[in-house]
Amino acid sequence: MTAIELVDLTKRYGETTANDAVTFDVGSGEIFGYLGPNGAGKTTTIRLLLGLIKPTSGTATVLGADIRDRRALTEAKANIGYLPDDLGFEERLTGRQVLDHFARMRGDERRAELLDLFHPPLEKPIENYSHGNRRMLGIVQAFMHDPDLVIMDEPTSGLDPLKQDRMYAFLEGERDAGTTIFFSSHILSEVQRVCDRVGIIREGKLVALEEIDDLLGRGGKDVRVQLAEPVDEETFRTPEMIDVETVDTTVRFTYTGEPAALLEHLVGYEIDDVDIGDPQLDDIFKHYYGDEPVEAG
Repeated sequence: MTAIELVDLTKRYGETTANDAVTFDVGSGEIFGYLGPNGAGKTTTIRLLLGLIKPTSGTATVLGADIRDRRALTEAKANIGYLPDDLGFEERLTGRQVLDHFARMRGDERRAELLDLFHPPLEKPIENYSHGNRRMLGIVQAFMHDPDLVIMDEPTSGLDPLKQDRMYAFLEGERDAGTTIFFSSHILSEVQRVCDRVGIIREGKLVALEEIDDLLGRGGKDVRVQLAEPVDEETFRTPEMIDVETVDTTVRFTYTGEPAALLEHLVGYEIDDVDIGDPQLDDIFKHYYGDEPVEAG
């Protein structure tokens, strides 16, 4: 069953096209990552799905409701949780009062369970909350009515690493229980941690739609090598290295080959330190999608 389906969804603001004929679907019970740099069009898609803005053309269905049918979408939204990037809570209310407000609208059968996992200071007014505490309160309100679908816009923003890990484990448990999660992010590492499938948007266009393992296989690795002494860059470079930068005894590059081949190459040099990590999302776009979007598939 499909929880979300977009068909040529388009939103224009004058001469600017924020979403350009975006087409994909999200299956029930999957964590779908919606990945792109800031300003790529992710939030516009979410606002369209929730009926907060109207499409210029095309359409989408959310839990079977056409986003152009206000009555049907309103009924469907009773079974949707939403964690926006900008939470917009009333600053003078306490955390408890915020949750009470949402409970009156949608229910809160899971409030106690969620507050055992995430611990916003409920008696403090929102104006005194840290960014991380605002995020935890937002997570509780998004899930406490036990929705079938949760839409999350940059959900880990402001959370420290321990709370991020707690949220990732929670999302995996929700997915295993059948909840569909639409997860918007610009951070590759968190998408690879929890998502089953990913759609990549760039400048309003969907440039890729693929399984997360396939995306990671195309991404290469960011590598920093600290050598014992300076080395000639042309001698050190292999065809699998791109964006090579050499400063004194440090060489940085993106490596697109097999890890074993890289390690075999490095044993020929006296190495003080090596650091290998995931590339930044912008690097994946630059090196693997170029200036033209690839066919989604």
